[in-house]
Amino acid sequence: MAGPLAELRRFVDAALVSPVPHPRAPEANPVRRRLVVVITLLAGASVMGWALRIAPGDRLFYPATLLLAAVWLIGAFGSGPLRLGRARTRAGGAEGRAVVQSLALAALLLAVFLAGALVVARIPALRTGVEELLDHARFGALGIVLVITLLNGIAEEVFFRGALFAALPERRAVPVSAVVYALAVVPTGIPLLVLAAAVLGLVTGLQRRVTGGVLGPIVTHVCWSSGMLFLLPPVLTLGG
Repeated sequence: MAGPLAELRRFVDAALVSPVPHPRAPEANPVRRRLVVVITLLAGASVMGWALRIAPGDRLFYPATLLLAAVWLIGAFGSGPLRLGRARTRAGGAEGRAVVQSLALAALLLAVFLAGALVVARIPALRTGVEELLDHARFGALGIVLVITLLNGIAEEVFFRGALFAALPERRAVPVSAVVYALAVVPTGIPLLVLAAAVLGLVTGLQRRVTGGVLGPIVTHVCWSSGMLFLLPPVLTLGG
């Protein structure tokens, strides 16, 4: 029987390293895809910066973040066709969907980020920005914030790991899409959010390369973001 480390290595290889065979069809209209992606990036970054600077408790936050999700989705589907992708099963086949792997990755990411939150909680300069972001859930309707979090997670992955990823050269798609995703968050003015976007973008980008589609990144993103929404506040309180 394989030990825990061997199982972990096997999991990482299947989820993030060894691509499932999936021929990448040539783009029917690459110029159009890239043009739509650039326009969407400019619009989305602007809306994101505006939405996350809205004062907590202001009901304008809800339509602003829904508008942001709409921008990403319209840009993604307007750029060209997208795929769900395939993942390896435990038996080694390539006919599975990237759901179980993605749930495990989300749990690992949550563990890492929550451990980091214990450190952030002790550094006021870092904690302040995170607290301001969480105030939207504290002073707003938590159920609505959760729905918006899920919608935006789906929309971001459909755009960044769907449309943007497909518009980039295959060898550079993972790092470039992660960097662009992080840069899109810069207008929020929250350094730790930019760092989180870079890490999440790298992990979901590797998933996208392995599976050839957006389903895996979507599941990882929405499970991680919803977990952070509920678990980060008590962890910050504990760390403080």
